[in-house]
Amino acid sequence: MSAVQIASLMMLASGALHAAVNAILKSGQDKMSSRALIDGFSAVLVLPVAFFVPLPHGAWGWLAGSWATHLVYLVCLIKAFENADMSVAYPILRGVAPALASTVAVLVFHEPITPLVAAGVALVSIGVLTVALGKHVTRASLGWALATGATIALYTVIDAQGVRIAPTALSYIVWTYLMLGGGISVLFALWRGPRFILAARSEWKPGLAAGAMSVLTYSLALYAYRMGDVPRLAALRETSILFATAIAVFILKEKLTLGRFAGIAGIATGAVVLIASS
Repeated sequence: MSAVQIASLMMLASGALHAAVNAILKSGQDKMSSRALIDGFSAVLVLPVAFFVPLPHGAWGWLAGSWATHLVYLVCLIKAFENADMSVAYPILRGVAPALASTVAVLVFHEPITPLVAAGVALVSIGVLTVALGKHVTRASLGWALATGATIALYTVIDAQGVRIAPTALSYIVWTYLMLGGGISVLFALWRGPRFILAARSEWKPGLAAGAMSVLTYSLALYAYRMGDVPRLAALRETSILFATAIAVFILKEKLTLGRFAGIAGIATGAVVLIASS
């Protein structure tokens, strides 16, 4: 099995875990406090590893850019989930991300792309967006979802460059979570004030579980980006919508529509094309 094929499988696993993390965030009563808990626990979990990996020399600038982009991304994500059901917001924000990330990766960083990979990316993006068809979308929820998708694309490209420059993938991963947990989670907790304490008392268990899954899902993604190309891998991560759809229907009790079936078919076809072309 080639490195690109291994990276593709890692990205599929990353997508499944990512859907679970977002479902926990969506189910939280205070979403900003929930996000603070998730990122805070992620930082605590990776902290011991920091003493055994090299510093990410050469990647500090990418880490700073990633931190700033993640801050905007998390605010937009929270607002998107506050304004719309997961079944509406999630497909939009995840659907636009791979197309934008592929465009930036190819045009700015000159990453390779073949006609088959481009077709696979298009199928996945269209399929993900199709999942939201038939749902009422307000102007506010659409705006927040599109903004979230743009920031996903940006941090994807930034982190792909950073993890390749860092001495090891693990050093970049550890410092990514230390900066997110030590910065953004603290900022969000202070922002919520006493409401964060109340949320922490009732939601610390799901926050801990989501924090652990968050570390695993993005670690898999970053390791994959070190091994393969952004266009293919960014699109494969959006197969998370398959798992998100299952969570939305069977756990969050949201309705299943014909658009979802059509979208799932498009995503699956695109994933097959992307893996087959590796």
